[in-house]
Amino acid sequence: MNRDNRELNITEPIKLYLVDDDALFLKTLEIDFLEHADFKIETFATGELCLKSLKHTPDVIILDYQLDGIEKGVMNGIQTLDEIKAVNPDIPVVMLSSQDKIDVAIDCMHHRAFDYVVKSETAFVRLQKIITTIFKYKKMEKQLNWYMDRI
Repeated sequence: MNRDNRELNITEPIKLYLVDDDALFLKTLEIDFLEHADFKIETFATGELCLKSLKHTPDVIILDYQLDGIEKGVMNGIQTLDEIKAVNPDIPVVMLSSQDKIDVAIDCMHHRAFDYVVKSETAFVRLQKIITTIFKYKKMEKQLNWYMDRI
């Protein structure tokens, strides 16, 4: 089955990458997603590990802004975001951060993040809504391309 089958109501799990150096937060997020929808999830503690797996083409990546809690000298979230976009600019990346600062959010958006979410007790609900929006947007984009090809 390919991704086009989603339009035919043949569902396959959404391939979701979660990238965060906070192991407890990462596991909690993974469990939340698995309990609430059909996801195929891969988790990574560093941006480098995520980048090595990009050949599997995730549908969405949720990426921590900091990423330097376990190992010093690893790529931060913005560097990882830039590398992801260099490899495949079509993968939507949602940035996560414990920093509730507008300049951090603006920085993420300038680097082509799809959205920015502050880590909080409502982060999971916000992430669910963003993923739903991503797939609605992709469906509309596909329909528009279909119509444009016929003109």
